[in-house]
Amino acid sequence: MGSLVQDLRYAWRQLRKSPGFAATAVISLALGIGATTAVFSVIWGVLMDPFPYRDAQRMFHLAVLDSAGVQRAGLLTPSQLKTILQSPVLERAAVSDDWRTTVTGRDFPEDIHGTYFSTNAFDYYGVPMALGRGFVTQDAPEGHDPQPVTVLGYKFWMARYGGDPSVLGKTIELAHVPYTIVGVASSRFTWDDADVYLPIKYVTSVDRTYYANYRLRAGVTFGQAASALQPLLEQFAKETPTHFPLGGFRVDLIGINDYYLRRMGGTLYLLFAGVGLLLLIGCGNVSILLLARGTARSREFAVRAAVGASRRRMVGQLLIESSLLAVSGAGLGVALAFVLLRKIVENLPPDSFPHEAAIGINVPVLCFCTAIALLTGVLFGLWPALKLSRPELSSVMQAGSRKLAGNVEGRRSLNSLIAAQIALTLLLLAGAGAALEGFVKMAHVRLGYDPHNVLSVLIPLREGTYNTWAERSNYFEQMRAAVARVPGVTEVAISTNATPPANGENARFEILGKPSNQEQTLQINFVSQEYFPVLRIPLAQGRVWDATENRNGAAVVVVNETLARKYFPGGDALGGSIKLPEMRESLPYNPASPALRGWLRIIGVIPDKLNDGLDKPVKPEAFIPDTVYMRMGTQILVRSAVSPMTLLNAIRKEVSKVNADQQIGSTVRDLDHWITNEPEWARGVLISWLFGAFAVLALLLAAVGLYSVVSYSVAQRTNEFGVRMALGAQREHIWRIAMRSASVSVVAGVCAGAVLALALDRIVAAHWAEVNSRDPLLLIGSAAVLLMAAMLACMLPARRAAKVDPVVALRYE
Repeated sequence: MGSLVQDLRYAWRQLRKSPGFAATAVISLALGIGATTAVFSVIWGVLMDPFPYRDAQRMFHLAVLDSAGVQRAGLLTPSQLKTILQSPVLERAAVSDDWRTTVTGRDFPEDIHGTYFSTNAFDYYGVPMALGRGFVTQDAPEGHDPQPVTVLGYKFWMARYGGDPSVLGKTIELAHVPYTIVGVASSRFTWDDADVYLPIKYVTSVDRTYYANYRLRAGVTFGQAASALQPLLEQFAKETPTHFPLGGFRVDLIGINDYYLRRMGGTLYLLFAGVGLLLLIGCGNVSILLLARGTARSREFAVRAAVGASRRRMVGQLLIESSLLAVSGAGLGVALAFVLLRKIVENLPPDSFPHEAAIGINVPVLCFCTAIALLTGVLFGLWPALKLSRPELSSVMQAGSRKLAGNVEGRRSLNSLIAAQIALTLLLLAGAGAALEGFVKMAHVRLGYDPHNVLSVLIPLREGTYNTWAERSNYFEQMRAAVARVPGVTEVAISTNATPPANGENARFEILGKPSNQEQTLQINFVSQEYFPVLRIPLAQGRVWDATENRNGAAVVVVNETLARKYFPGGDALGGSIKLPEMRESLPYNPASPALRGWLRIIGVIPDKLNDGLDKPVKPEAFIPDTVYMRMGTQILVRSAVSPMTLLNAIRKEVSKVNADQQIGSTVRDLDHWITNEPEWARGVLISWLFGAFAVLALLLAAVGLYSVVSYSVAQRTNEFGVRMALGAQREHIWRIAMRSASVSVVAGVCAGAVLALALDRIVAAHWAEVNSRDPLLLIGSAAVLLMAAMLACMLPARRAAKVDPVVALRYE
C-alpha cells in the first residue's frame, strides 16, 4: 500500500510538470469516455432495463403469423381469455383496452386517452402507486357494471391538478359521468400513455376481443410456451374464424421489449460501435502522447534501471500514471455525458423507446464508466509502459536523453499507432458520410403526394354513440362539411387510417376469376372522394367515386400502380374486382355497408405514393369509400390557403357546433410534421448528427496525435537537420523530409481504413436503409478530408524544422 501511495504521488508530480500533455490526454479520453457513457446510458435505459414491472422479462403478448409471415395481434374473447389462463405455461395475465374519452363539465370538452384495465392489472404489473390505490375486485364484480372509479396517470395528474395530493376522493367528469379518483399511478407507470385508467367491462360477444399481457411461469421458455399454446389457439380459430388468418398460422410470443429492440436496437448498437471507435482513437492518441513524452524521460528510466529498478516496477509506475489520466478523463467524461445524453434523448425517434424507461446516469452506468476508465488506463498505457520500461542503457547514457524513441523500434511503434488511428478515423468519417447520404436520400424521396398546408385532425367517438351505419356515416359527413366552412379552408376529406407516408391496414384480398392466395396482401384505406384532391394525388387511369357513391357506401375501389402491375396482366386493373374476405362488420363498434361483404369493382388507378414509411418500397394498396367500413372515430384532412395550424381554434368551434360533446384529438399535426415524426426520419437525424459529431472529434484527435508524432520526430532529428543544412540543404528539402516522416503512416492508415469500410459495409447497411459505404466518391471524399487534416497537422512542426538555425541545430543534443 505504501508503494502504491508513493507511485500515485510521483505520477501526480509528473503530470503537474507537463500540464499541456496532461490536459490534452485527459480531454482526449474524456471525449471518448463521455460519448461512450452517454450512448451506454441510452442502451441500458431502452434495451436492457426499460420497465419497472415485476418480472418484465417473462411478460409477452400473443401474436399469430400467417403463411406469408404477416403478423397479427392475438386478440381473444373473454371466454377464450379464461380458457388460455388455465394453461400450465402461463402464470397470470392483465387485460386492457385503450379508448378515447372526454372530460366534460367544463367550457369545452377535453379529449383524453383512457385505458380500461382488468381489476388485477395494477397488482399484476407490480409498480407501487404514487398516491392511493389501484383497482380491486370490488371495483368491477363479475357480471355487474364497473364502479365509477378511476386512477389518474401521473403526467395527467401533474398537468391538470399540479401534483395536488388532496385529489384522492375528488371526482372527475368523464362523458358526463362523475368518477371518483381512488389513486394516482407512479411516474414510471405509463402503460398505453393513458391519462386515466378505468375498470374494464367485458362484453360477452364473439365480435368483441381484448388485448392481454401475459406472464410465463418461472422456468418456461418462450419457445416452449408457443408450442404449448399453438393447439389452444387453433381451437379458438375454429370457434371464431374471423379473428385468425385463413389457411393456418403460427403462434408467436412477443416479449414486452421486442418491439423496441427491433425498432431501435440496431441503431443504438451502431451508435455504440461509433463511440467505441472514438474511444479507441482517444486511447491511441494518449498512447502516442505517452510514447512521445517518454523520450524526454528515457534518461530517467535508464538511471532507475541502472540502480536496480525492476522492469515490473517501472511498468507498474507507468500504468499508475496512465490510470490516473484515465480516471481524470472519466470524471470529465461523466460531466460531458450528462450534456450529450440530454441531446440524444431529445432526438430519439418518437415512440421508439418505452416511456417507462428511466434514461440517465445511474449506478449501472457509473459502474460501466468506472470499468471503461480502468480498461482504457491499461489499454493505452500498457504498450508505452512496455516500451519505455526497457531502455537501451548504453545508448541513453552515452547520448543524453534523445535516443530511446528515436530508434527504429520506437519509430515503428509510433508509426503503427498513427496508422491505426488514421484507419479508425477514416472508418468513422465514412460511417458519418454514409449516414448523412442516407438521410439526404430519404429527405428527397418522392412522396407521391403534397403534404404542405394540410392538417390532420382526429375525431374520436365515445363508446355507445352513433352505433348504426346511417348515424355514423351522417355524423362523419356533418363533421367534414362543418370543417369545410372554416374561412381559409379550401378542401376537406375523411381519411380513416390513410394518412401517409405510413398508412393503411394490412389485409388479405382475393381477385375475381383467380385462385385465392393467402399471400395476396395489400394496404387498405377508407377515405372520402375528396382525399385525392386534398393530397394532390392525380389519377393514372379511370376515375374516383362521386359523392353519391360515397354516401351510399358503394362497392368500388381505387388501387395504386404497384397493385395493378403486380396482380393484373400489363397493369390493366380497371374493371377487375377484389374482395376482403377477413374484414367483417362488428356492431356497434364498426358498422359497414353491404359492399364490405362482396366484390369491390376497380374504377381507378393512382400513381404510387409512399405508404410504408420513408425508406421502404411502396406496397400494393387500395382506397375504398369511408362509408363502407367505419371505425370508432376518424381523421379529417384539411387543406388550407394559409398555415393550417392557425385555423385549429376555428375548426374546434365548428366541430363543437355539430356536437357540443365532441372534441378533436389532443394531438394535431400538419402533414409536414407528420413526416418528421416518422421513426426513420428521427432516426436519420439522430444518427447523422451523432456520427458527424463523432467523426469531427475523431478527426481532431487524429490531428493532435499526428502533430505530436511529427513534432517529436522533428525534435529527434534537429541535429540531423543542422548537418544537412550545413552541407547545403535548402529549407524546402528539410520541410519535405519532415513532412515525409509521417506520410507512410498516414497513407497506410488511409488504405487500412478503406479496407475496413468496405469490409463493414454489410453491417452498416443492415441498420441503415439505402446506405452504401462502398460508394467510391464517399470513400474518396472521406480520405481527402482526412489527408487535408493530416497535412495541416504536419505543416507546423515541418515549418519549424525548416526554419531551424544550423548553428543551433549542430549544438543540439
